[in-house]
Amino acid sequence: MRVHDITPAKGSTASKKRLGRGTGSGLGKTSGKGHKGQKARSGGGVRPGFEGGQTTLYMRLPKRGFTNPFKKVYAEVNVEKLNDFRANAEVTPEKLIEQGIIKKINDGVKIMGNGELSKALKVKAHKFTKGAQTKIEAAGGSVEVI
Repeated sequence: MRVHDITPAKGSTASKKRLGRGTGSGLGKTSGKGHKGQKARSGGGVRPGFEGGQTTLYMRLPKRGFTNPFKKVYAEVNVEKLNDFRANAEVTPEKLIEQGIIKKINDGVKIMGNGELSKALKVKAHKFTKGAQTKIEAAGGSVEVI
């Protein structure tokens, strides 16, 4: 099979409507739009969600919840992911991005306590859980809040 042999599946494509080609075509004169009215005009029709002046569905539904505009979003890293670094290395948010462990820093980096750490590391991050801090220090490493 070659690229020029590829065709759409039978029945998957409909032929284009040929509008305004005489009354015998079935789509002549008004081109299937009927006579006058908003939907017959160029660019005519109502906006999405408009219900003819009736209160729209999205306005009738009850509003719930609250979005905190001051919320902090931290890039979370588990202790087990820090095993990717060599022993006695300094782990910073920039080095975590270089290693591909996190994609972006957001409002900071938080080290979580899931998993085990097998080497001593100097970890610099914005936040640490108590479990993560104890595991890093138990492995002979140090913790620094930036």
